[in-house]
Amino acid sequence: MEKRDQGLKLNVPSLFRCPISLEVMRSPVSLCTGVTYDRASIQQWLDSGNTTCPATMLPLPSTDLVPNLTLRRLISHWPDSSMDGASRAIDLRSASRLQDLIAFFSDPDRNEFHKNSLASAPSFGPALVSLLGSDNNEAAIKVLALVLTADYIEIRSKRMVIQSLSADLNRSLSAFLETLKSSELEARIGAGTVLEAILSSDLCGGDSKSQMAENSYLLRELIRLIAPSEGGSMDGRSTKAGLASLSSLSSVKRARLRMVEQGLVPALARALNEGPSTVPAPAAEKALKLMEAASGCAEGRAAMCEGKAEAVAAVTRRMMKAGKEGAAAAIAVLWTLCHLHGERRAMEAAAANGVVTKILVLMQGDCSGVVKRMAGDLLRIFRVNSESWVAGYNTKTTHISPF
Repeated sequence: MEKRDQGLKLNVPSLFRCPISLEVMRSPVSLCTGVTYDRASIQQWLDSGNTTCPATMLPLPSTDLVPNLTLRRLISHWPDSSMDGASRAIDLRSASRLQDLIAFFSDPDRNEFHKNSLASAPSFGPALVSLLGSDNNEAAIKVLALVLTADYIEIRSKRMVIQSLSADLNRSLSAFLETLKSSELEARIGAGTVLEAILSSDLCGGDSKSQMAENSYLLRELIRLIAPSEGGSMDGRSTKAGLASLSSLSSVKRARLRMVEQGLVPALARALNEGPSTVPAPAAEKALKLMEAASGCAEGRAAMCEGKAEAVAAVTRRMMKAGKEGAAAAIAVLWTLCHLHGERRAMEAAAANGVVTKILVLMQGDCSGVVKRMAGDLLRIFRVNSESWVAGYNTKTTHISPF
């Protein structure tokens, strides 16, 4: 039997289809009559009060459902043996075919089994990767992003796609960078999403990350994903994609200075100043961890203390609304700036945004011993009284000098 989905030809054996729903069975089970159905369909039939087999109409002396493990195994292996032909039926050099794929994977009403089957075909990934850098570059990246972020696509299928992307990393990076420079937001988000899928995979080793971290142009465009330049409006999906990729690359120590040089700190500050609807707690946590990484270099600390230390103010305001790890990262940033390096502008900005109360609340919660010690050091600096925002400090290891 053959099914067509917007020009995508999928050959589905009739044996794999449920006699009731006519869809590929997810959980095949057999009745005592020997007929196999998808569990959800036959259960609904029985729950409706029916006492006969839908296919044979014979009365059922028993309504027990026995899993058909053999058929289930055949269905699970079907993509490996059959779907390669389906992928070859798609002429990926045709822009209209790529649009078919985008519509196919985007449509929630399309059968997820069919989507997974198509993505599982061995030639699927290489066919898409071969289009990177071509006139259909952005469309190919959109398809890759849909596949790599879909929950219903099996992990092994995603790994096959990532292997194809990693096999020619230079080509892939050039295509991503070209798309990240685009003015089309959806394409840029797609490029950032695919890049993060590669970075978060165990297939991406240290050498590959280092290669990406050396590319200042790539870092700049990822930072632009976090917060667009020239006052453009923030987009939560774009910010999430940029933060995720940069977080992965920040594990490369020499990448941190390059990120700072490309404008990481003001972009992070802007993201932290956004509301939770645009930058929710998980994204804010990544932003604070990136601030912590940036505070490890002199250039990063200088960027945080520029002007009225707006970046420090943003860190302080968001520190209690970014989860446990986000709060710990915020404390580490403030400790580095205020305690370790005595940056007065940082102290003033933090104090003006209620840092003492927040530190006290944090210390009463479930935080690690290291965080509590850093918080204690900060409290000795921020001794607030009625006459001044800070009365002094009590430390034997740090001298706070004028900025």
